[in-house]
Amino acid sequence: MKYDKHGVLEMTQVKYEADRPKAANPIKIQDLSFRDGHQSLFATRGRTEDMIPVAEMIDEVGFHAVETWGGATFDTMHRFLGEDPWERIRTLKKYMPKTPFFMLLRGQNVVGYRNYSDDVVKAFVQRSIDNGMDIFRCFDALNDFRNFETAAQVIKDNKKHFQGVVCYTLTEPRLGGEVYNMDYYLNKVRELEDFGVDSICIKDMAGLISPYDIYNLIREIKKITDTPINLHTHFTSGMADLAIFKAIEAGVDIVDTCIGPYAYRTSHPACEPLIMSLLGTNRDSGLDIKKITDISDKMEEEIIPKYRHLDNNPKYGITDINVILHQTPGGMISNLVNQMKAMDALDRIDEVFKLLPKVRKDLGNIPLVTPTSQIVGVQTVNNVLFDSYEGEYAKITQEVKDLCYGLYGETTEPINPEVRAKALKGYPRGEEPITVRPGSILEPEMDQVKEKVGDLAKDIDDQVLFALYPVTGKRFLKWKYGLEPIPEEVKPKTMEDVKKEKELIEKALSGELTSKKGGDESMEEMEVFVDGEKFTVSVPTSLMGGASMSSTAMPRKRKKKEKQEDSGAGKGSILAPIPGMIVEYKVKEGDKVNAGDVVVVVEAMKMMNNIETKVSGIVGEIKLDSGDSVAKNDVLLIVEPEE
Repeated sequence: MKYDKHGVLEMTQVKYEADRPKAANPIKIQDLSFRDGHQSLFATRGRTEDMIPVAEMIDEVGFHAVETWGGATFDTMHRFLGEDPWERIRTLKKYMPKTPFFMLLRGQNVVGYRNYSDDVVKAFVQRSIDNGMDIFRCFDALNDFRNFETAAQVIKDNKKHFQGVVCYTLTEPRLGGEVYNMDYYLNKVRELEDFGVDSICIKDMAGLISPYDIYNLIREIKKITDTPINLHTHFTSGMADLAIFKAIEAGVDIVDTCIGPYAYRTSHPACEPLIMSLLGTNRDSGLDIKKITDISDKMEEEIIPKYRHLDNNPKYGITDINVILHQTPGGMISNLVNQMKAMDALDRIDEVFKLLPKVRKDLGNIPLVTPTSQIVGVQTVNNVLFDSYEGEYAKITQEVKDLCYGLYGETTEPINPEVRAKALKGYPRGEEPITVRPGSILEPEMDQVKEKVGDLAKDIDDQVLFALYPVTGKRFLKWKYGLEPIPEEVKPKTMEDVKKEKELIEKALSGELTSKKGGDESMEEMEVFVDGEKFTVSVPTSLMGGASMSSTAMPRKRKKKEKQEDSGAGKGSILAPIPGMIVEYKVKEGDKVNAGDVVVVVEAMKMMNNIETKVSGIVGEIKLDSGDSVAKNDVLLIVEPEE
């Protein structure tokens, strides 16, 4: 057998199995369908029960590893799906004992949006290992590898695989320029080598890597290290298939893909074309395409239909080359669009995209990856909506303040000194930023966590969940142990539900459903969304049949002490400037407050916003509870002004 200079086997025909030679240097393929695939395409809403039917089949394929956890899964599962995140690992492990599991770990951020104390990090990583995790893909949003230290020690002590990540980002359309250039990435790889990683991942979260740039980068990396190199890229710009092929030519060891139905758009390349394209070459994966197409068919028929309502992309195209221009990851784009919709300001989204690079530069030209993508994105939205002039930074989020103080680590470039001064004015920890490892100044948290959660937590896993997400975690534990009913919109959708919803939509389009209100108890009014448009219809209750209509029904009403429209909004009313969720009230009824005091914290797009009172006086009525959702201009509390 003879190979040409490109590594292609020189044969007139390669029969798929009988004459398939074993490759000299097979490419290792990892599957992301159970984590980043559904996170990218349908908001991380994939449920464990919909993974089980194909789990055993995936285990038989021979993937190098399967991503099953991390990223947004921990948050979304307990917040929106009513599932215990820890149980997913244990359950899938039973169905997939052969294939190593890997997770995405945000370093000192763990799976949250801030840096947690060392004892929280240690507890989380240890419990992840105890529950069945094998490989830890660990990244830091600022590429500040000091934030790996605590997690890495636990992983190494347990003799698990530690994969260090270099987050790939750009400020230009192609690799080069003064910030993110070849030297930058090679120096980061050297740092990871010194760190003692088991493998290195080039993580391109926005789909920015172009084919020749990754070819050159892999070639240069291979000159300085023998550590296995893993390429992770998204399909957003349409270059990912090409980039993977050039990376394979350059000698990359491992690549990330998804099984067909979970691939493309803002997700990842599909594994099927890659397997067939490398067939008969010296990089042939050796994977059986027939096994994968069987999985794909099952996914397409039995799983994906349950999640089609979460696909909000109105475009026919599956690529978006604009990502090269604004550098914004797909998940961040959807967050920005949803936030602007909630603010009734979607018509200003172009202003957000235009201003975003400037805000990013002000904040040190940081990579746009969780959580820094949200930090930059939310602050940009605030600047567009609330600033009276460009650069005012009238509403600075808590996370931007923490970033300016150094709690996230060292930024790529210095933060704009004027913005830093505004952010740190009156900052509780001090107005002079730190230069040490952020985790080293954070006080231990677990003892306080155990005290706060009390008997609601039945084991260490519950305690760690509460440590990461005190508000939504507490709510989930009440659901888990039957102390509060699980809301209807949190419950899973069945294929029967899908069938009934499709039937309703067809009837709405054909005019069989009436939109008139009446006293007929046999009819139930609801909203149906068709191609992005909303129709209010009266539906025969016989059609409802107990189906979970969470995708088409009106949003769940927020729990409130009284209807907002009855409460008024006088001089002392503190209104929600943005839609989000109440995290905590800093005051209680009867407290005396001064103008400028922070009275309530609202979470929007996972970022914390301190809401201040504009008047001095006595706190009268608090309208909501922690965990309640709020719309723009909802009354949060009343401050009775001083005479």
